[in-house]
Amino acid sequence: MTSFLKPENALKRAEELINVGQKQDALQTLHDLITSKRYRAWQKTLERIMFKYVELCVDMRKGRFAKDGLIQYRIICQQVNVSSLEEVIKHFMHLSTEKAEQARSQAQALEEALDVDDLEADKRPEDLMLSYVSGEKGKDRSDRELVTPWFKFLWETYRTVLEILRNNSKLETLYAMTAHRAFQFCKQYKRTTEFRRLCEIIRNHLANLNKYRDQRDRPDLSAPESLQLYLDTRFEQLKIATELELWQEAFRSVEDIHGLMCLVKKTPKPSLMVVYYAKLTEIFWIGSSHLYHAYAWFRLFLLQKSFNKNLSQKDLQLIASSVVLAALSVPPHDRTHGASHLELEHEKERNLRMSNLIGFNMETKPESREMLSRSSLLAELASKGVMSCVTQEVKDIFNILEHEFLPSDLAVKVQPLLTKISKLGGKLSTASSVPEVQLSQYVPALEKLATLRLLQQVSNVYQTMKIETLSGMIPFFDFSVVEKISVDAVKQKFLSMKVDHMRNVIIFCKMSLESDGLRDHLANFAEHLNKARQMIYPPEKKPSKIGTLLPTLSEVVAKEHKRLLARKSIIEKRKEEQERQLLEMEREEESKRLRLQKMNEEAEKLRVATEYEQRKNQRLRREIEEREKEETRALYEEAEKRSRGGRKGKKPIIEGDKITRETLMELTLNEQLRERQEMEKKLQKLAKTMDYLERAKREEAAPLIHAAYVKRQDEEKILHEHEQQQEIELSRQRHEGDLKEKERLARMMGNKEIYQEKVVSRRQAEFDRLRKETEERISRILQSRRQDRERLRKWKYYLNVEEERQQKLREEEEARKREEAERRKKEEAERLAKLEEIAEKQRQRERELEEKERQRREALLGRAAEPASRPTEAPARPLESGTAAPAAAAAAAVPAPGKYVPRFRREKTDSGAAPPETDRWNNNSSRPDGGDKWGRSEDRRPAFGSGRSSSTWSSSRNR
Repeated sequence: MTSFLKPENALKRAEELINVGQKQDALQTLHDLITSKRYRAWQKTLERIMFKYVELCVDMRKGRFAKDGLIQYRIICQQVNVSSLEEVIKHFMHLSTEKAEQARSQAQALEEALDVDDLEADKRPEDLMLSYVSGEKGKDRSDRELVTPWFKFLWETYRTVLEILRNNSKLETLYAMTAHRAFQFCKQYKRTTEFRRLCEIIRNHLANLNKYRDQRDRPDLSAPESLQLYLDTRFEQLKIATELELWQEAFRSVEDIHGLMCLVKKTPKPSLMVVYYAKLTEIFWIGSSHLYHAYAWFRLFLLQKSFNKNLSQKDLQLIASSVVLAALSVPPHDRTHGASHLELEHEKERNLRMSNLIGFNMETKPESREMLSRSSLLAELASKGVMSCVTQEVKDIFNILEHEFLPSDLAVKVQPLLTKISKLGGKLSTASSVPEVQLSQYVPALEKLATLRLLQQVSNVYQTMKIETLSGMIPFFDFSVVEKISVDAVKQKFLSMKVDHMRNVIIFCKMSLESDGLRDHLANFAEHLNKARQMIYPPEKKPSKIGTLLPTLSEVVAKEHKRLLARKSIIEKRKEEQERQLLEMEREEESKRLRLQKMNEEAEKLRVATEYEQRKNQRLRREIEEREKEETRALYEEAEKRSRGGRKGKKPIIEGDKITRETLMELTLNEQLRERQEMEKKLQKLAKTMDYLERAKREEAAPLIHAAYVKRQDEEKILHEHEQQQEIELSRQRHEGDLKEKERLARMMGNKEIYQEKVVSRRQAEFDRLRKETEERISRILQSRRQDRERLRKWKYYLNVEEERQQKLREEEEARKREEAERRKKEEAERLAKLEEIAEKQRQRERELEEKERQRREALLGRAAEPASRPTEAPARPLESGTAAPAAAAAAAVPAPGKYVPRFRREKTDSGAAPPETDRWNNNSSRPDGGDKWGRSEDRRPAFGSGRSSSTWSSSRNR
């Protein structure tokens, strides 16, 4: 390695080597300078060195050298001048692309040069023999020799640049531009394999970016600019994949876009989402996923209708018609009918995955088997108003296939509509992001749907039918195709029919009792019969026995009802407690199952990762061993060649078959050292011989050279004098001719001055005219600008005045509203005060009336109690035991003065003796305490004494 004091010296040395044709040495010199640790500070000279370095790498197709040099240069200028690295990389890609295009143009020119009438006349016999043996055409051979190496180098250039820029946040734009150029390269030259590798490379770059996001200079996906660049790259990848018809890679690109959206939790622009759903429709249609294709069209329609305001009515009608026809193209039968649990789980996972891609919110409960379905899609179309935007033909065919029952005329009515629909479609306007809509692609699916509907409706009408009749009713397909369609429908439990080819008939069978349609048929029939019987013969109502029950039945029922309610609440609480315990047990079991499942999955992942690492290590070990074996074999063959190419009688260096790589390297180095020493000795001997020969030649040639020099001087002196005489003669002749020409032209001097004055005056007049026009134009412009400024000033003044007036009006309106609110508040307060005063007067009047009524009632009761107090006067003597109880009862019956006494008690008091009281059931009471049958004393009955309630009762009786 040669060291240089300055980088400029290395650049000069490289240019000298290039001039003498040693490009490899020049490249190695620059490579040693760039990879040296001595020059780690960036300077402008290093940029020029890098330009020369990449030029050499491109000329010699040294991709590995270019990658090493760019990596080292990135380390040098990462923190100082990143734009320099960007310029070098752009220059590198430009040179690679230019070389590839030149090779391609050379191949085309060679092909055109070979395109002559008589190819055999221009070809040699050996060329003809080579073409016959190889079997290749001229273009294939020229492509292989000229174009393919440069295309390989260009592809390697793109990979190198992407690898260098993948973690650089300062060069994200260049990374995106390189990815776009690589995509265009794959598209232009139909490189499908390289496109898959490119997609995988970009995918791995994003995965590593998320894995090591905390490192320095990493791009931040949360930044809007970075996110937009990554999204644009993914959408370009999706477009190129669809144009190359790599549908699997296109679907993976859609998953990449969705994953990027979920990663940053942001939704792209509507214009990008339109492209996203447009490509999804193509992918799902190619994959025969009609349901997901219809959902993608539906989301595309909603986006266009909501965000594309420039969309014409015709384009919107075409898009809506595509949505409806795509929904009709979905098979009407459920393909998961009768599937196993594992298949249902797989179908559920697939539905969830597709629904996430399409952007619909779906349930994740285990019991919800059907998420994306044809029925739910048709309901969405009706609710979102899609049917109001479609063409009349699409509306008619939708009504015929989904709502009408036409077993005999269905195909006749559908066929002309399908003919009209097949002619609809075409390119949309530039306002729409969807380039083209062709409705004819849905015609085969609609014919199949019409066939299924016809078979379904015919099976509800007929039990048997001839094959010729059915074939005449279905003009779309032959009977063999109809038979295949019916077999698929029967398999999916959509139809129940048999084809008897011996009798040439079709038998439509009824559904079994275990089918979905007849499973609960008998139970529903019995329930409806029971309701009808109850309506015709209502049940007789039994007579009530409440009158024969005990009088306290209501209390007993109330107590029993309370006891039952309490018991019911206790039972409900116990049930709730049991349900809660069962729910907790189920939750614990589910959590245990999930933990166990998670542990098993982690163990399985660990096992798979360990096995993968083991296989990877084994593969790497085998590759290393094979590489070492190849190198050992190459070294062995080279050593044998050198040993054979030596002097005669020399034995080979290596003997035997088993030898290691280290031994070969040592022997090779020793052999190289010996050869170098022998070569140096030979060179020293040859140099000494050449020195002696050169000295002898110079000693013999010295007198001869001196004699030739003297002779040459004499000859040149004579020649110089002769040429000088000739020059003097020519000068004299030229001077005489010039004098004669001057005399001849002197006669025209006056005419020349007159013409000059005319030209000058004309140009002066033209100049004055142009200057005047310019001044007038400038004055007009100044006047117009002055008027514009005046008009603008007046307009601003008017706006200011108008704004002040509006502000003043708003302030006056706010003041008026405040005054109005204060006035209303004051009036409300006055109204409440008046109402309070009126209420207080009313209460005072009521109190006075009550007081007067009480005084009047007391006066009336006082006069009525005087005659009733006389029979109570009796001598105070001891009574007999037999008359003690009646006397006590009579005494208890006499009220105090001023107390209200009912009429029946006053009558008892006047009669002098109270008759024996009977109970309400006409049974004499035999109890000594005068209570009723249930032991209740009469004192427990409510007594009407003084107070508000008694006065109110008495006033009501008086009224």
